[in-house]
Amino acid sequence: MVFTPFYLPLVGLAALFIFSYMSLMPWQYKLTVLLMVYVFTILFPTLLIHAYRNYQGWSRLQLGMKERRLVPYVIAIICYFACYFVMVYLHIPQFMANILVAALIIQIVCAIINVWWKVSTHTAAIGGFEGALLAFSILFAFNPLWWFSIILIIAGMVGTSRMILRQHSLSQVVVGFLIGMVAGFWAII
Repeated sequence: MVFTPFYLPLVGLAALFIFSYMSLMPWQYKLTVLLMVYVFTILFPTLLIHAYRNYQGWSRLQLGMKERRLVPYVIAIICYFACYFVMVYLHIPQFMANILVAALIIQIVCAIINVWWKVSTHTAAIGGFEGALLAFSILFAFNPLWWFSIILIIAGMVGTSRMILRQHSLSQVVVGFLIGMVAGFWAII
């Protein structure tokens, strides 16, 4: 639950605000952007998916079945699109909005693949974080070795937990991570 896919755009922006030159921006601006991203990428999708799950009478595990994941994907994608459009409307810098674009691409690709085969969106999200970190390290010219190591350890923990919970196989976890890494890198670069 700690590393749910919905939290990664918020964490990505927070990292950008803390570890880049953007730390010099006014805290009110940073807080406003983080609050907006929280509302659109965590609060709204969580509440809407929870309402959908309750309406269907499904448990959390039942919602995880491949056939039942389409509506939650659509809900999340719509909320992320809404957040992106609000960011564009408010003239948020594009490289910040690209974090949402990366998350959108990951969600869309996972939703399409899910039609035929269940892929782990949890590892796709952490893979997207890894790919985005690589892209930002190139753009801002810093050495991300320690951060890569930390993210890989977290990715291993997330993937292992998904397999222990019997939600995914090893191949679903690995493919999810690779999808996220490529999409995250591509969207930021």
